[in-house]
Amino acid sequence: MKRLILLLWCLMSIACATEGPSLEAFSEEIYTPRYAKGFTLCTTQGGSSTLLSTASPWQGAEAPSRLLIRRNREPLPQGFTGQVIEGEAKRVVCMSSSYIAMLDKVGAVDAVVGVSGIDFISNPTINARRAELGDVGYDGNLNYELVVALDPDLVLLYGVSSASEMVPRLEELGIPYVYVGEYLEEHPLGKAEWMIFVAELVGKRATAEERFAPIAERYTALAAEAQQDEKRPTVMFNSPYRDNWFMPPATSYLVQLVTDAGGEYIYRADDGDNRSDVIDLEEAYLLASEADVWLNPGVFFSLDELCHRFPRFADVKAVREREVWNNNARLSPAGGNDFWETGVVEPDVILEDLRHLLHPTADSDYRFIYHHRLQ
Repeated sequence: MKRLILLLWCLMSIACATEGPSLEAFSEEIYTPRYAKGFTLCTTQGGSSTLLSTASPWQGAEAPSRLLIRRNREPLPQGFTGQVIEGEAKRVVCMSSSYIAMLDKVGAVDAVVGVSGIDFISNPTINARRAELGDVGYDGNLNYELVVALDPDLVLLYGVSSASEMVPRLEELGIPYVYVGEYLEEHPLGKAEWMIFVAELVGKRATAEERFAPIAERYTALAAEAQQDEKRPTVMFNSPYRDNWFMPPATSYLVQLVTDAGGEYIYRADDGDNRSDVIDLEEAYLLASEADVWLNPGVFFSLDELCHRFPRFADVKAVREREVWNNNARLSPAGGNDFWETGVVEPDVILEDLRHLLHPTADSDYRFIYHHRLQ
């Protein structure tokens, strides 16, 4: 019923579009991102509605994606073709676990009524509510009947190299959606700052700003401290996949974390692209042989597992000196990695982990949160 009312309102608004403000009138920023480059939150002078823009809804997108939170029955902008919700969203479907972490951070995780892949989600509140939530599946195997039954006000989407395949069906069903583009951010604090974008959707922006400020302050302080280190250990990432080794670009937020923790990425791409480079095993072996620390080598939990799978790398420096660390210390029973969930809104915690593994102290009693040493 509420979708029918919204549809009727939209038709009436389109018929009277000349009464609304222009899109250009939405020029008053209600929040100015400090680190994120991918979103804006704007309103009109004296207005209460919010226009949310995702600059790159997916990698390589040529136009932004927009959603309007209409408040106080204000008219639609002239010529507006984006998504519209009436007031803040009360019922949300999250297609990525990182969005759940953002909502949880601002005290709004109870707004989640549907998820994608519940077995891979770490959030304790979501797991405690499993019986009342809907698992809508993944791209290519989505349960749209369940999506409709959940009666969401909004679906939080992501795109990778193209638009989400959910879009045509959601538009057909009259279910609003918005792209959350945090995964494209190059700075860890930029990724975390998207919690403010998500919080605006559920009426929690002020809370999000309060929660984000100490995260940014702590991260910045740790990074400043790390820049005083004279020694900067070199770091190798990942492990082979079908005879290829994917190396993150120099602009990757993972590389930024290592840099801010007082380390040095051992690989440098020459083309300045923001996509991962593929190198052969010979080059990877040479790099791994020189690296002081080997980070995130896939699914492994021990050096025996790693060396059994890739025996050639058993003699590289980081393996010999037992400086191989993985970011899979917190897994759901089905293997969902909380590094990619809660870690998105805890870059300061991840940075502290990296500070201690790159620059250990003899008297340190630090307990790692997201990382563990392979033994």
